[in-house]
Amino acid sequence: MYHDDTSAAGTPASPGGAPTTELQRLLISLQLTDSAFPSGFYTLSHGLEGFAQAGAVDPEGLTALLADLLRHGVGPSDATALALAHRAATARDWSAVAGIDTRLHATKLNRELRQASLRTGRQLLDLAAEVFGGDGIVRYHRAVTERRVPGTQAVAAGVVYAATGVPARQAVASDLFAFCASFAGAALRLRLTDHRRAQSLLREAAPVIEETTHAALVRETGDLGATTFAADVMSARHERAEARLFAT
Repeated sequence: MYHDDTSAAGTPASPGGAPTTELQRLLISLQLTDSAFPSGFYTLSHGLEGFAQAGAVDPEGLTALLADLLRHGVGPSDATALALAHRAATARDWSAVAGIDTRLHATKLNRELRQASLRTGRQLLDLAAEVFGGDGIVRYHRAVTERRVPGTQAVAAGVVYAATGVPARQAVASDLFAFCASFAGAALRLRLTDHRRAQSLLREAAPVIEETTHAALVRETGDLGATTFAADVMSARHERAEARLFAT
């Protein structure tokens, strides 16, 4: 377990060192969730490829599948972990951050989901340490590099958002939108939708993102964990597929 109660999460700062404004914080969240940000999300289908390979989803079922993944999968797991890590990092409780990280990692039942979470989390921290700096980001990045903590994507994001002054609600909603955009992008590459319908898919997800954000912000650590059993089965089958376009 990683223990360090002596450091701050990092004073929210602009590149010039001044505290960020509300607009600057918005720009940070937009940068972190942009598809061009090289965190590795473009390699993930979030289980969609497994559903497609099994013939378990068609274009008409994408909206319902995405809503279920938000409400019962990423919401209770990653979004909740992000909110909890943001709260702990803001309070400079690094032992709590490490505990959340370890617990989230343990709840990911499939090998490829665990590996994807760690790969994207470590990439996020590595790049954020260079781009944003800040004591909290640099210190947690070092802990991950030294393998003292897992470095899951959601917890890494919580640390980065806290250190850059992005409020928890905005941070959770931003990451959930990034998940949905990545899901829609995977649907495009799997030929389950087109560019116009993908935008409708994202718009239809908006109220579910809002609902999921609210729920994630009020959960405690004991509530952390997904209940998407069909998605877990699809992910397990996907690990053994003869051909795969995506890492998950």
